[in-house]
Amino acid sequence: MADDRPSILIVEDDLSVVQGLVRGLHKAGFSTSVAMDGEEGMARILREPFHLVLLDLMLPGRGGLEVLELVSTRTSVPIVVLTAQTDLPARLRSFAHGAIDFVSKPFFMEELVARIRARLALTAPAPTRRVALADVVLDLDARRALRGDTDLGLTTHEFNILAFLRERAGRTVTRTQLAEHALPEDGSRSDRTVDSHLSRIRKKLGEAASPCIKTVWGIGYTCDLGPA
Repeated sequence: MADDRPSILIVEDDLSVVQGLVRGLHKAGFSTSVAMDGEEGMARILREPFHLVLLDLMLPGRGGLEVLELVSTRTSVPIVVLTAQTDLPARLRSFAHGAIDFVSKPFFMEELVARIRARLALTAPAPTRRVALADVVLDLDARRALRGDTDLGLTTHEFNILAFLRERAGRTVTRTQLAEHALPEDGSRSDRTVDSHLSRIRKKLGEAASPCIKTVWGIGYTCDLGPA
């Protein structure tokens, strides 16, 4: 079973701190991985898709600031500095090198978890709005109709019409409604134009999806999603 918990990489050489972080983060619903030095931490940040990194500054070998400077231009993963250093220069250098937050040791686990959740909420991508039509997916944000990874190549007007029908699935939509909602005012909005667009849409949808668009003779069209 896939682990869908947000993943946190802990780059820290103090085993007692690592153990406390792992316990606290697991209790809060995160998955964790650990790197005990800067070299390993840098390699894993660049190689693996973590949601967030907790990075100590005082690490054996390659120091935390060097790691931060090297990875910040090569990955967008948010990095929180977690260190015993409390001086202002260390804070300023951390932010200058790309850290999104700075937490001093010792720290309260509850506050660290709250900071992590707040940072993940800020950096999380907006959910993609997608709806299905048989074996076709309509990406409403990218305005594309996809079968698997294949773009079906709908024009702007064709996508407008199909999305409007899909939004009103199960209801009959007149040709006039389709024209007013999906076609530009300065273009043709005739019944023939609407029918021509629907004919091309059906061809592009293919055998599985095209039957979902049904003609209601004398009125317009309906989108039939079939049994729930």
